[in-house]
Formats: sequence, C-alpha cells, structure tokens
Amino acid sequence: MIIGSKKKIVILGMISKFPVAGVVWQYLHYILGFERLGYETYYVESHARTPTMFMESEDDDGSVKAVEHLAAIFKRFDLNDRWAFHAIHDDGRLFGMSQLQLKELYRTADLIINMHGGTVPLPEHYATGRLVYLETDPVELQIELHDNLQATIDFLEPHCAFFTFGENYGRPDCKLPVSDRFKFLPTRQPVVCDLWQSHDGPTNPAFTTIGNWNQPHRTVRLNGETYYWSKHYEFLKFIDLPTRTSQAFELALSSYTTEDQDMLESKGWRIRAAMDMSIDLDSYRDYIRQSRGEFTVAKDQNVRLRSGWFSDRSATYLAAGRPVITQDTAFGNSVQCGEGLFAFATMDELLNALGKITGNYEHHSRAANQVAREFFGHDRVLPQFLNCLGA
Repeated sequence: MIIGSKKKIVILGMISKFPVAGVVWQYLHYILGFERLGYETYYVESHARTPTMFMESEDDDGSVKAVEHLAAIFKRFDLNDRWAFHAIHDDGRLFGMSQLQLKELYRTADLIINMHGGTVPLPEHYATGRLVYLETDPVELQIELHDNLQATIDFLEPHCAFFTFGENYGRPDCKLPVSDRFKFLPTRQPVVCDLWQSHDGPTNPAFTTIGNWNQPHRTVRLNGETYYWSKHYEFLKFIDLPTRTSQAFELALSSYTTEDQDMLESKGWRIRAAMDMSIDLDSYRDYIRQSRGEFTVAKDQNVRLRSGWFSDRSATYLAAGRPVITQDTAFGNSVQCGEGLFAFATMDELLNALGKITGNYEHHSRAANQVAREFFGHDRVLPQFLNCLGA
C-alpha cells in the first residue's frame, strides 16, 4: 500500500457484525462517494466485536471468515489496499494493512469517521483531533444524553464533531431533547445514484421493502412515555392495506415467526425471507430495481418524536427510479415530497399517494430519481458534510 498525496478519509465501520447487503451498500456509498470527490478513502474495522455471523461453531475462526468477506467486497471496487480488519476482540491480529501502515494512516488522515458510532474510540483514532461521530439511527443516544448517562458522555467526548440522520433534530416540532454539550448537525445517506440506475421498468408488480419484523430490543422511555424500535408496531396500524387496493405488496423480512407470516399472508401481504436477496450486493440491488416501488413504515421512535430520520434503503429505491411511500417522521421538512416520494401518517394519506403513483407511474418514477439525485446524491450530500467541518 502506498499512501499518496490526496487527502485521506478513514471510515471506521462494522460490516463484519452485520454482513448483509443493505449495510454494505450503506458503507460503499460513503467510500465510493468520497473517492469520486477526489479523496483517498479507507475502511477500517477496529470495533472489538466478535464476527459471530460468520461462525458456525465456537471453534470457527470468525476473523478469517470476516476478512475473506471484506477482501471480496473491496477487490470488486478496486480498493484492495484500502481496508484493514483489526481483531482486537481476539488476539489483535491485523489483516489488510500492517501495524505501521495503519498507524501512519491514522496519523495522516484528514478525517476519521466513526460510522454508526460503532467503534469505541481508541487513542490512535482521536489523537489528531479529527474523529467525527456519524449517527445513522437517532433517538436512543439523545435520550441517554438527556438522562446524563456517563458512559455515553465518555464515548462521545473524543469526537470533534457530531452528525445525525435525524434531520429534524433541534427544530420546534421535534420532541427529542437537545444536548447543550454536544452539537449534532443534520446529514443524510449519500447515494452514488448511477450504481442504481435501471433502464428497464419494474418486473415485480409489487411495492416491496426489506427489513426486520419484530425487534423487541432498544425500547426507550422519555418523560414517562415508551417509544419502540420494532417496526412491527407500525406495520400493524396499516395491516389491512392490501384489502383496500388492488396493488400487490411484498415484505422481505427477517426476525419473524411462522405465526407472523401466516397472519400477514391472511391479510393479503406477500412474504419473502430477507436473506434471499441480502446475501450479496447484486441480489439486493436487483430486488430493489425490479420492484414497482417501496411501501414501508418507520420506527415508532422516529415517528412520534419526529426525528426527521429517512431510510438509506428508501434512498436507493429512489435512485433506481422506484417511487417510495414511507411513514412520516418529519423528513419532509428537509426532503422534497409529493412527486416520486410521499410521506404518510394515515391510511387515507397512504391510499392517496398510491393513487397518484398509479395514475402516472412514469412521471413518479422519473421524479423519484430526481429526488434521489437532488437530495441524496453523493455529490450533494458529501460536500455539505465536509463544509460543516470546514473541509
């Protein structure tokens, strides 16, 4: 590996913890987006989490399997020498780079981005004062700060700047408590739009989505109220949707039971296992590009607290020219809605959006792509991100 003269950006990530295509694409849009802007971008895993999803037994060497997975991803995008996996969860082995190379990279990097806040900051990450916290799922951390949780304060302190996908955070209609100690700046998922462009129309007549059904963890409380992480609470509010229209709907799900599937199918939903299309990047992208559009809900936490969060997956549907109907989190305060992208709070609003798309699908398909390019394009999002840092 030769570290060149370009400005360098390091993404601290955890693909090996969630090695599914949607997560990998989220990282790739940052990595490839910065590359296209002329930066030399590196990906490093140094999170101390055992890569259990690659392990079939306790005797498996999860690190080696994780490294094989990462190597294949970065080879595909000609980034063979731009990644490292540091097995600090185990014996400290380093893959992809040498200790000397990684040390020099941290020392010379112009920016080190702690994506998801998934990496516990180490001295080598923040020694130069260039470590940035990038939060993709707001709410829990803001409530922890409101509750003065010392572990959260200590975790954030080494960072020099703070970003959140909760774009409505701090605005009058957002109910999340605002931290006086840490100033969070709004950002959103960048998308390299041409990677999703499809010249063909949808081959799947259904509106689809990909996600988890029941996730009972990460429930939070604020001012005596309980706010849920699991999306199934919100889906149940619109469970009769397939009976209200002739449009087909398909949910590609994880974290569901046979009983869940039977119930959903009895209501007219088509159900598929999410891993069918999440095992590799192309299957995931093809599933989105072949869909008629996306219908989905948001987490209760983001809906009721009006965080302004928007899904990175939904952004790729838009980039593929597939209209999106998604539950209102107040993201409309930051992203243009009404053509190609629709926010809903009630069944009537949902059906109205569906009627508009059905009435002029080609128009809303083009509009979806335009929304993606104008509001989520890497060449729009990432320069704004850097400008906030004075870069």
